[in-house]
Amino acid sequence: MTNQQISIVLVGMGGYGQIYLERIFSGHYENVYVTGLVDIAPERSRFYQEVMNQEIPIYHTLEDFYQEQTADLAIIASPIHLHKSQACLAMEQGSHVLCEKPATGNPQQLQEMIQTRDRTGKKLAIGFNWSFTNTIQQLKHDILKGTFGRAISMKSLVLWPRNADYFNRSSWAGKQYSSDGDWIFDSVANNATAHFLHHLFYLAGDTMETSASIKELTCELYRANPIETFDTCAVEIQTTNHVNILYLASHAVANEHRPRYKLVFEKAVIHYEPVEEDDQIVVQWKDGTETTYEDPEKDHLAKLDVMLSAMKNDDDSILCGPEAASTHVEAIYAMHQSVPNVPSFPDHLIHYHPSNKLTTVDGLEGLWKNCYLQFCLPHELDVPWSSAGKTITF
Repeated sequence: MTNQQISIVLVGMGGYGQIYLERIFSGHYENVYVTGLVDIAPERSRFYQEVMNQEIPIYHTLEDFYQEQTADLAIIASPIHLHKSQACLAMEQGSHVLCEKPATGNPQQLQEMIQTRDRTGKKLAIGFNWSFTNTIQQLKHDILKGTFGRAISMKSLVLWPRNADYFNRSSWAGKQYSSDGDWIFDSVANNATAHFLHHLFYLAGDTMETSASIKELTCELYRANPIETFDTCAVEIQTTNHVNILYLASHAVANEHRPRYKLVFEKAVIHYEPVEEDDQIVVQWKDGTETTYEDPEKDHLAKLDVMLSAMKNDDDSILCGPEAASTHVEAIYAMHQSVPNVPSFPDHLIHYHPSNKLTTVDGLEGLWKNCYLQFCLPHELDVPWSSAGKTITF
């Protein structure tokens, strides 16, 4: 396929699908073209007119597309509960697949995706942005090489305000299950900030192709918005390779804080605390010296570059396949087992701001920052309304 054109079918023209269309339509790639699009409401995409101008056919279902066409690569940017069926259909029809995160809401479905990949011999990548960057590949290589010594703990904090428009963006937003009973589990940890929970699992993994496995998980889940799942979480995890992980995230805050993390190793502490564009990952060594890695936020579509390169060179190294993404799927499932009935924050703490349609919780931002600093869950700070869910052992 080295000098041949690569045809793409994109499932999902709105949402994140628009990021793919922007890159492809910009002329960034040679010999790459969109042969078909799948969307039930294509007119909502800001690229609808350009698609019409280029006379690219639009289909209501992926089945309809494959009845008329084929594609070298299927990019799946559809709702979570459709990922498995669409990815498997595409592989069965001869397409390699780049599926947006999360892989699925159902651990059993992930195994079906792996089996289909192995049976068809097609490539399957899961689009966790950072895992495909040269920066994170180099960082993980250095971790596995023992450069920093043994990993001891890892933690991440993400505070991303999301208003009512976000939670009303689709019929499946914030839902546990689809109308057909498929698992969605759309939440702060399974959608907008999923990248950063996966990132900790990936860096803690024992090989370049895998993430660390979970030994034990305890969490606190809450909601301020009228959704079925949760918009706020605090999760503590022990991995089978003895790394302690803390993950804190919320949409119910007024101020945005870019994702940050801290990795503690025997020989060094690694910080990523971005404030401005082009911030760096900083390694602070025990002797007081510092080294850096580039900001992994520079290119959200490194995953597409990697996938196209793997196809052109018939290379199996796609960096983040379903094996690497599996721990995230299992963690989300375990979180819902830990807290099967997600509580709302106390009413007197919840405030809705009509001017920007944002719902916030008094004191939440400071509390989550404090938990991050102290590496603990809220109930360990004796917060009156907080309580830990059941500990899930794997």
